[in-house]
Amino acid sequence: MFPERFYSLSRYYQKTFGKPVYKAAIRAGFSCPNIDGTISTDGCIFCDNGSGYYTSVGTIAQQLQRETLRIHHSHPNAGIIAYFQANTNTYADVSVLHSYYTEAIAQPNIVGISIATRPDCLPDPVLSLLSSLSQKIPLTVELGLQTIHDKTSCIIHRGYSFSTFLNAFHALRQRNIRICVHLINGLPREHDQDMLETARVIGQLYPDGVKIHLLHVLKNTKLADIWKNGGYTPLQKPEYVQITAAQLALLPESTVIERLTGDGARENLLAPLWSLNKLSVRNAIVQHLKQTNSWQGKQFKLLSL
Repeated sequence: MFPERFYSLSRYYQKTFGKPVYKAAIRAGFSCPNIDGTISTDGCIFCDNGSGYYTSVGTIAQQLQRETLRIHHSHPNAGIIAYFQANTNTYADVSVLHSYYTEAIAQPNIVGISIATRPDCLPDPVLSLLSSLSQKIPLTVELGLQTIHDKTSCIIHRGYSFSTFLNAFHALRQRNIRICVHLINGLPREHDQDMLETARVIGQLYPDGVKIHLLHVLKNTKLADIWKNGGYTPLQKPEYVQITAAQLALLPESTVIERLTGDGARENLLAPLWSLNKLSVRNAIVQHLKQTNSWQGKQFKLLSL
């Protein structure tokens, strides 16, 4: 059992790189098939600006230079992960992707690369590119799943099925590419059991990493309209803490917990306002694990899916 009762990202970085490592967020200018009309123009109901709150402008090199200066101001010796964060970062011609990824890993202090994308945006040529990239530098592909339940997928307008996610996951796994899966707690009409089932099923896949997010209500989103009209109630802090702690118990100990709660831009956040204090949420989860004598993997059992 880890001292914090879960396998934290900082512990993984120290083990892998031998020093502190931080992510430098990049906006590469990619779109998303769920907003450019390929699938839809509506996007997911919670999406606000493609999750690029903390990205800036300029070339890949310029963005990484600014991010590195910011990080090194507080952590002078830290390694840097080039994090392609905003929108769908495998959604472009392979030649464009190759150019951007190559530019990123060529910058000083870059020790790895992380690419956030959708499971339905990983055609074979892109998979081949990612496989080649992973031979040059530590690579993580972050898949935005949110939930295993297709009924919820329709409600949030995700635009792909769980089977599509599974195909992408196995395609990446076959190429020995590290995978981090994004989950969201508090999605509309999901109950505790739905969220726990998502964690239980994903745990059986032995993902390399998992990010657990809280659903935020952000300005200028369809979810904001639903919330304002009384059609959605966010989770309260005790609910989120209890559910997340229970999910950790269902995940294998080898999975790195890369996030325990999300952080929407403060100026855009409508609800729940308690989520603004990320450290308080994290500490509450750790405290709950201690009080209940639980830990990551306590309830994990390899099942036949």
